[in-house]
Amino acid sequence: MRNILGIGILFVFVSFLTGCSGSETSESDNPRRGSVTIAADESFKPLVDALTSAYEGIYPETHFNVDYKPEQRSVLQLLQDSARVVFATRKLTAKEDAIMRSQKGYIQYQHIAIDGLAVIVSKANSDSLMTLSELKGIFEGKITDWSQLAGSNQSGLITLVFDDVNASNLNFIREKFNLKDFKNFRLIAAGTNKKVIEEVKANPLYMGFIGVNWISDGHSLASVELSKGLNVFGISKTDDPKSISDYYQPFQAGLEFRNYPLSRDVYIISREGYSGLGGGLMTYIARDVGGLIIQKMGLIPMIRFPRQIEVKTGKNF
Repeated sequence: MRNILGIGILFVFVSFLTGCSGSETSESDNPRRGSVTIAADESFKPLVDALTSAYEGIYPETHFNVDYKPEQRSVLQLLQDSARVVFATRKLTAKEDAIMRSQKGYIQYQHIAIDGLAVIVSKANSDSLMTLSELKGIFEGKITDWSQLAGSNQSGLITLVFDDVNASNLNFIREKFNLKDFKNFRLIAAGTNKKVIEEVKANPLYMGFIGVNWISDGHSLASVELSKGLNVFGISKTDDPKSISDYYQPFQAGLEFRNYPLSRDVYIISREGYSGLGGGLMTYIARDVGGLIIQKMGLIPMIRFPRQIEVKTGKNF
């Protein structure tokens, strides 16, 4: 009797420890029900909203709590285990990966799309073409005035507008041009991609940088409204472009083969170690209509949705 009682007490004690460990189990959620916190760089808000809303529509008992914040803070959430899944433009650094390994945490990557960092100006500024070298010159402080750009019809100091200094947009530019600091150019942090658009529309001397999915969904009234009053720069990789065909914009024609110089990748990073809601979303993007949503948003899905085409010839074979 005492042995049975002792075994019972031990079972309760182990169960208590397991329940208090803070780790999520497969009973917490699964691909068809439950709630999970995910984090995403704010530049991908339209895309992530579209994907999570579509998933919740299919599985009404699921809910995604999405934290939109600069990419660096989103990744920090993942490392602190306060976000199960992160949408980002990069994989973990060696240091971040080491932190995950020290926690004995599970890590999985899914490359879901090719995105473009759009360079925008007000319609009042008719400049819409630029070489990559000219853009690099702006960030290096060699070009500071609009009059220094070839074909420019105005003068005045160039002011660059980003969402946040810790967000993916500026971080991408920093790595692209190997910038050590931000001392060589005039910089404004507007707070969000939407506010970048608003700032640019109101100031013809401002040059803004946003995730293109904010303005590339032609089926979205919000996207169409945001794109009104904007010029989106076409950028050439060559220093001496011969024709307009040498310039590419951050839309699907320019992203398809990465001809647009500011093309970038979109990853999902997951620390979910079981078949939960985060994995359900990843499977939805990989196997179901998630790729069609990405394509509708104006990006290039890495996993294309298979389409079956029936051809009727009117003949019997």
